[in-house]
Amino acid sequence: MKKSKWGILFISPYIIVYLLFTALPIVISLYKSLFVNYWKGLEEVGPFFCGLENYVTLLTDTSIYTYLGNTAIMWILGFVPQLVLSITLAAWFSDHRLGLRGIQFFKTVIYFPNLIIAASFASLFFSFFADCGPVNALLMELGIIDEPFQFFSNTWSTRALVAFMNCTMWFGNTTLLLLAGMLGIDKSLKEAAEVDGASTWQVFTRITLPLIRPILLYVIITSLIGGIQMFDVPQILTKGTGDPNRSTMTVLMYMNKHMFSKNYGVSGALSFILFMVTAVLSIIVFSLNSKTEEGRGVR
Repeated sequence: MKKSKWGILFISPYIIVYLLFTALPIVISLYKSLFVNYWKGLEEVGPFFCGLENYVTLLTDTSIYTYLGNTAIMWILGFVPQLVLSITLAAWFSDHRLGLRGIQFFKTVIYFPNLIIAASFASLFFSFFADCGPVNALLMELGIIDEPFQFFSNTWSTRALVAFMNCTMWFGNTTLLLLAGMLGIDKSLKEAAEVDGASTWQVFTRITLPLIRPILLYVIITSLIGGIQMFDVPQILTKGTGDPNRSTMTVLMYMNKHMFSKNYGVSGALSFILFMVTAVLSIIVFSLNSKTEEGRGVR
């Protein structure tokens, strides 16, 4: 017990920061969500206690489900290629038999997009894929199209651009996390499997993937949380409109509109709903992982 105080002392800065900047805002949002409080011109209306009225208003509005669907679609379109690309690169970089050169250089290069501010990244892509941008100019020069393709007037092309940007920004970070897990695997396990006649694919699926399961779980959970909170890329790329036809409007963009209009009660309710959705999805992923591990153990 005397030694345990040092552990508490070392983790206390994180606990304090978490309580002040994460737990406390959640509690405040929950409290404000129980009140009607907005501005009508220069006059503030409320706060008046309304109970769960803000939640009923949001959950009976079909638009919130549309925005949840938009968020899920763009997250899946970006995360699946990101995970496949990251696992492939990590497997290549960790396989010494390939004799790849300049691995340290490539590790640095693939992480660079993660350091770029999302606003700058979105502005860059907006310029590239504009009607008079270099992408359209190149496609017309190659004879692929006869006239500029309006990327931002088509639902799926706009969603694909948002997903592609998120994939490009984060695949380097995911690659390094998975690479760290693969480099921590005992080489003797792979060598023993190869001696027994296992193919490269069998070694990867039967040894590598199961042993990096905790890191995969961490990547999925953190990416899921980031996907639900998707805001900056679609906000800047579509100038906050979520066009075309609000097909790229995310839940956080919807909440931002309530915050901008100073509708604090509804925005607080929406933020708490997002918190609950994130918690439920995280619990589902953890439970599925636990059941998989139990099934493997039984066999």
